Amino acid sequence: MDLISIFQQTLETTLPVFAMVFIGLGLRRIGWIDDAFVHTASALVFKATLPTLVFLSIIKADLSASLNPSLLTFYLFATLASFAIAWLWARWNVVHENRGVYVQGAFRGNCGIVGLALAANLYGDFGLSAGSILLGVVILSYNALSVIVLTAYQPGQSAQWHRILQDILRNPLILSVFAAIPVAWLDLQMPDWVLTSGDYFASLTLPLALLCIGATVSLSALRSDSSTAFSSALMKMVVLPVLCTGAAWAAGFSGPELGLLFLFFASPTAAASFVMAKALGGNDRLAANIIAITTLMASVTITLGVFVLKSAGLI
Repeated sequence: MDLISIFQQTLETTLPVFAMVFIGLGLRRIGWIDDAFVHTASALVFKATLPTLVFLSIIKADLSASLNPSLLTFYLFATLASFAIAWLWARWNVVHENRGVYVQGAFRGNCGIVGLALAANLYGDFGLSAGSILLGVVILSYNALSVIVLTAYQPGQSAQWHRILQDILRNPLILSVFAAIPVAWLDLQMPDWVLTSGDYFASLTLPLALLCIGATVSLSALRSDSSTAFSSALMKMVVLPVLCTGAAWAAGFSGPELGLLFLFFASPTAAASFVMAKALGGNDRLAANIIAITTLMASVTITLGVFVLKSAGLI
């Protein structure tokens, strides 16, 4: 297959996802959607439609192919390494009060929406099911590490670990993974009408979530941003995906597994990082700017990354 065909295939994977993001940005600018819509739709996605999508994708999956302990373990250690690299860089190059927000922005990706949407486009049912299982590792590690680094640089803030653990265990995505795995493992059959209704409901997830991501991007905020946000964005979108994907290839991952890892590593900064930074007294404007910059960069960096990996025959 020539490079032009590979590039066209790459665009077919990434453009539908990022087109929805930019449509959300445009709809917000012309006033067709507002803060109330974004708040309600985001809550619906997080609490209902995304957990339904995760549950259905796992129970329909072949767990012998989707549940890969080595993949989960590698992603966890890669996340810890990314966190350590970002923190070491911040200690030498970022002012003290912004280090926590910088580090969180540099390692915490939006895997639950952007990563999962791209995985579904690129690998279909395998991307959805394996990505959904991987989300369990993502949610646990990202939340715990974010609290550690944010509280380390915010005077007067302390981590209430029992409450954090409760929030993680009550997370709808975690619950959906825990509920789906035994159903899939035991091959329990559900009525067709339940599955069909669930598919209708779950199909709302990705377009609605991507619209909300676009609607929350603030172009005006970028004009007042400092080099700190761009540095964190480069770390998130270029440096860490290259290092982690290279390490995954060196560790023996290839094909759909390597592709899935890359898409999760290369996802733009999660919107939840703004909420956590604000809750723990961090620089919330910096957090918002990192989210905006990485979201805008993602359409280029992820497309380029998929193209390079496909051209090299690695995914």
